[in-house]
Amino acid sequence: MRLEPGRVILHRHFHGHRIGLLKTAVVATDDEQGLLLWVPRGAPMLDRLAVDRRGLRSMPFAEWINVETKLWEVSWTGPSLLKWLPRGEDHSVWFFRDEAGRFTRWYVNLEESGVRWDDGHVAGVDIVDQDLDIVVTPDRSWRWKDEEEFAERLAYPQHYWVADGDAVRAEGERVVKLIEAGAFPFDGTWCDFQPDPSWTVPTEVPAGWDRPRARN
Repeated sequence: MRLEPGRVILHRHFHGHRIGLLKTAVVATDDEQGLLLWVPRGAPMLDRLAVDRRGLRSMPFAEWINVETKLWEVSWTGPSLLKWLPRGEDHSVWFFRDEAGRFTRWYVNLEESGVRWDDGHVAGVDIVDQDLDIVVTPDRSWRWKDEEEFAERLAYPQHYWVADGDAVRAEGERVVKLIEAGAFPFDGTWCDFQPDPSWTVPTEVPAGWDRPRARN
């Protein structure tokens, strides 16, 4: 399946069978290499928080798995963001910018390979977030992120959606080799990316966002 450039889609992060985060994005490219998404400032989102609006990542996982939650309507408030989802690989690479639109860092999000879906009136890509991440500066220095959180959750296998922590870390180590070699996409590609000025997103998350998770 290929998604047409300029099309608005839903990028859904799952925690097992539940949506944890949803971003509205615009397809920049979609080809045999993968999917490139543009998330402009103000893009509508859904974020799973406690019913009292506490962030779930601010509490111990033992509390999270028992707290009542809901999806809250929010929006992307940071500078516009570019996301690269390589086809068939268990990570994505995010390109962060500052307020002036200048590239500031890469962010490697370890996740199950994205699965595209198209229901006609709405389309998207679904991933399962694996929590462990890598932050990469423009000089390609890197560091792991959320290692303690990842280890904490692995101790609850009956509740955690990641079954093989070693495989997740191995994928991260594979990407680190690309980082250190300055290989694609850490070779400067897309660091100066500019979106088509005609691209827009709706003010609300499109209907159909709650369809079942897509699976390979």
